[in-house]
Amino acid sequence: MTHADARPVAVVTNDDDPTADFVIAELHGRGVPVVRFDSGHFPATLTCSAHIGGGTTQWRGSLATPTRVSQLDGVRALYYRRPSGFAFPHLDDQDARFAAAQARYGLGGVLVSLPDCLYVNHPHRIGDAEYKPAGLAAAAEAGFVLPPTLITNRPDDARAFVKEHGAVIYKPLATPLYLVDGQAQTVRVDEVTEDEIDDGVAGTMHLLQARVDKVADVRVTVIGEQVFAVRIDSGLLDWRTDYTTHTYTPVAAPADVERALFAYLRHFGLVFGSFDFTLSDDGTWTFIECNPSGQWAWMEPPTGLPMTAALADLLERGNHS
Repeated sequence: MTHADARPVAVVTNDDDPTADFVIAELHGRGVPVVRFDSGHFPATLTCSAHIGGGTTQWRGSLATPTRVSQLDGVRALYYRRPSGFAFPHLDDQDARFAAAQARYGLGGVLVSLPDCLYVNHPHRIGDAEYKPAGLAAAAEAGFVLPPTLITNRPDDARAFVKEHGAVIYKPLATPLYLVDGQAQTVRVDEVTEDEIDDGVAGTMHLLQARVDKVADVRVTVIGEQVFAVRIDSGLLDWRTDYTTHTYTPVAAPADVERALFAYLRHFGLVFGSFDFTLSDDGTWTFIECNPSGQWAWMEPPTGLPMTAALADLLERGNHS
């Protein structure tokens, strides 16, 4: 398919991102130009120059990689995935912090201010939605069923919560890189008992949730106006700990859940979201979280759901839906 619209889609992610690879291949197959880069490669292999004012009311200029040059006012959509962080290893710590701040607020500030560009999703909106307390409040307002939840650094309150609800799960509020002997580790979502809670809880904030009796999990990926719901049968408390146990089945989201999905996304200004639910024996969908940059591509082959095509449709249209 040949397009009169020659404006590229920008894909901002790290070098090793199979999900982005699928979407880029789909766009290439449609004849849609793509500029892919990792903002973390600035300034080694990424340069940018932008100007505004003097009669110019929007940012003009260009961004260049070793193989592509993109005009800032010519990007139809920006797919923001998982870029690496800014790094200046040739500088001492103080100068590196200064340079990283200039890069974040300079290059980053330009990238979030592109004219007439559809963001999937806008980095600022991603940042807002990544705060779990904000996400839970938005979920409650949208009409989702939530498990009883406590966020605290008070050991007595944590013990009382466990005593009240019995089976309680601890989960991290954020997942920064955590290394043990140089190897990246995952902080597991796991059940916690009253006698495991000690005064160390006072050292930082902790998220506790009453464990939900479930028969399965559901991952719902919303792409623009399309909803793709997949039931995950694994027999695990946290299905992300062992993907070899999974059985995937496409399902339809109940009407009230679907309404709440879009209410949640509108709250944060998102056009894409990966939602996790537990499914109870009585059919109740209980909201766990929404990841505004969540993974989805691994579910497409076993289910046949056209999520890559849906995302390419969204990016191809840009703001002209």
